[in-house]
Amino acid sequence: MPYGKYKGTIIADIPVSYLEWMAGKGFSKDKMGMLLSTTFEIKTNGLGEILYMVKKQVQAARPRKGGAL
Repeated sequence: MPYGKYKGTIIADIPVSYLEWMAGKGFSKDKMGMLLSTTFEIKTNGLGEILYMVKKQVQAARPRKGGAL
């Protein structure tokens, strides 16, 4: 998240309560708004497991720091 209370937080880790507040104010029409809106829909429809699986795959694909031999 590039701004606000949760600046620096992975969008998938933003609490539903904050996403609900943002939804009430209206999501922006840019890419960030789309990401926040999609995350809100996923979480409020009980599909948070999707976000967990995506985060797990992204973390597995990243090279590890320190270069294990």
